[in-house]
Amino acid sequence: MTVASKTVSDVIHSHLGVLTRAEKQLAESLLDNYPVSGLGSITTIAENAGVSTPTVVRMVQKLGFKGYPDFQAHLHQEVEATISNPIAKHDRWAQNAPGTHILNRFADAIMSNLRQTLTDLDTATFDSVASLLSDRKRGLYFVGGRITGALAEYFFTHMQVIRPATTLLSSNSSSWPQYVLNMNAGDILIIFDIRRYEQEMVSLATAARKRGAEIVVFTDQWGSPAAKLARHTFRVRIEAPSAWDSSVVTLFIVEALIEAVQNSTWDETKERMKTLEGLFEQTRLFRKPG
Repeated sequence: MTVASKTVSDVIHSHLGVLTRAEKQLAESLLDNYPVSGLGSITTIAENAGVSTPTVVRMVQKLGFKGYPDFQAHLHQEVEATISNPIAKHDRWAQNAPGTHILNRFADAIMSNLRQTLTDLDTATFDSVASLLSDRKRGLYFVGGRITGALAEYFFTHMQVIRPATTLLSSNSSSWPQYVLNMNAGDILIIFDIRRYEQEMVSLATAARKRGAEIVVFTDQWGSPAAKLARHTFRVRIEAPSAWDSSVVTLFIVEALIEAVQNSTWDETKERMKTLEGLFEQTRLFRKPG
């Protein structure tokens, strides 16, 4: 195991099967309000979990950390990474930038993101989400943040062709209660939320769940707070040699889901596409070749 390649949360989850009862109790306490729950003193963390301080020491070593200070150092790095602004991210990459062309550096970073994301992604989760999106009895609602709103709109635009009952939420969060009002039990709310997470997403997810909607979250490796309310979560690697996070791998998963849904409902989708093409013809939206 390489601790540096994973979040502390990932490491804890991967070791749950080998922890003692007291260690599992500690792990659950840490995950309950992660990562804040792990930022206190070793005594505070032990007391909050109802375990002894030696239990804390044993567990962090079992997880692969050198000791409690090393464990906390990784947590602090995660917190710093999630709140980094674009200038700080640019400077961090620029300090260690190799002498190769930006195209090569960027390609290397994206391919590494894709490999790591696919390694961590559970295909059963992918298949389950595709099945939910294919169920035409469920309404679909899409929402994203300041940057990821473009991904939400892209996903919505394709799903709107494939099936009915799809809705793109406005970027104005003050209007979100009106969308939640229309949600029924079993509907799906798809949320895009990456680091510097948008506070309103948790409120939206909470309100939607109270209406009986199921939540699907696209986030980064650290995890949006809204993911705690989700039935399914896609945790995608997003770092790139840039002031901005990369959306390439997130878009890759979105497009794979679009194809999975389209393929599983092709007969109905084909008829909708034929009808849509007829509407394009009537409105002369697109230029004909020749």
